[in-house]
Amino acid sequence: MKDEAKSLLTGIHFIDGDMACAEGAIAAGCRFVAGYPITPSTEVVERLANRFPQIGGIFIQMEDEIASSIAIQGGVWGGAKCMTVTSGPGMTLMMEHVGYAAMTETPCVFVNVQRGGPSTGLPTLPAQSDVMQARWGSHGDYRIIALSPNSPQEAFNLTIDCFNLAEQYRTPVFLLMDECVGHMLGKVVIPAASEIRTVPRWYTKRPPGEYRPYDAGTNDVPDMVKAGDGYKFHITGLTHNEIGYPVMTADTQEKLISRLIRKIDDHVDEIVRVDRNNLDDAEVVVVSYGITSRVAQFAIDQARKRKAKVGHLRLITIWPFPDAIIRSLAQNARAFVVPEINMGQIVHEVERAVAGRAAVRKVSHAGGAVHHPDAILDVIMEVAK
Repeated sequence: MKDEAKSLLTGIHFIDGDMACAEGAIAAGCRFVAGYPITPSTEVVERLANRFPQIGGIFIQMEDEIASSIAIQGGVWGGAKCMTVTSGPGMTLMMEHVGYAAMTETPCVFVNVQRGGPSTGLPTLPAQSDVMQARWGSHGDYRIIALSPNSPQEAFNLTIDCFNLAEQYRTPVFLLMDECVGHMLGKVVIPAASEIRTVPRWYTKRPPGEYRPYDAGTNDVPDMVKAGDGYKFHITGLTHNEIGYPVMTADTQEKLISRLIRKIDDHVDEIVRVDRNNLDDAEVVVVSYGITSRVAQFAIDQARKRKAKVGHLRLITIWPFPDAIIRSLAQNARAFVVPEINMGQIVHEVERAVAGRAAVRKVSHAGGAVHHPDAILDVIMEVAK
């Protein structure tokens, strides 16, 4: 704890979301980061490159994003908590290794500071167009966890949460930030180490002769080991049995993939976090996340001044999606309004969860700026009539 306490810049700071993310990683116990500079995420690794030598951490600037996303997985199996940082084009290149981390159950964190796309797009301007990429970007069946901050303070807090979730469920976890939050300056309070909850890696207590790297027991999450501790283990992206050996059969595939999905699906209520505001009497529910939630809240406040019964559901956890919460709200709400800095992504999840019980309206923005509050307000007032 003394070493961890020395690593923290405790107190009140005025920093941007990227820097807050870096400090959150340090607070979570991350000591290895591999990355390749890309706007608007570069400040995260710049901060870490400066801070890690002070606390015994290692940052490596890799030759590209593909190398970065596999280097952190080697770091995990070497015993470190690990993270990589990128933006849209780089995240596309990393997707093969997101799937690899899911299949090998390698706990690690992918930070994506979103910008306008597709392709090179708008390198220095905001978007929220990678949320479906985060969920479905790699091939095959698996589940993902993704969190979305709307302030520098949350960039710090949620980065810690990302590491904790990665360790708890042995899975890759996304921090889906956006350029505005990444570059937004704000007050960030870094508490003492004793006040920060971190989840340690769960290393097996079985002796080497009895350890099986993919024997999940009763909770669907296997114990881990690390290189150098005297255990023999095989880590592969191929379909494998409980000892990690490739077995190319439909039965093995069914057993393995069902468990990878079940270990997340069975714990949705524990993973999902939302922020609720004025929902008790809401006939219109605005669903938003990230920087858009701050703009949406202003529009909601203006609508309530006009006597509209409108509430706000802010998604902190994007994946898994809060289906049950949306379904419950749809029992009383007449309409849902979904503003996003994309042309329509999370709105389709809202439509699926609502299942025709209420109207669903999107408020799209192609990126490059945030919404004007009036664009959201106009739709709220239209459906509130």
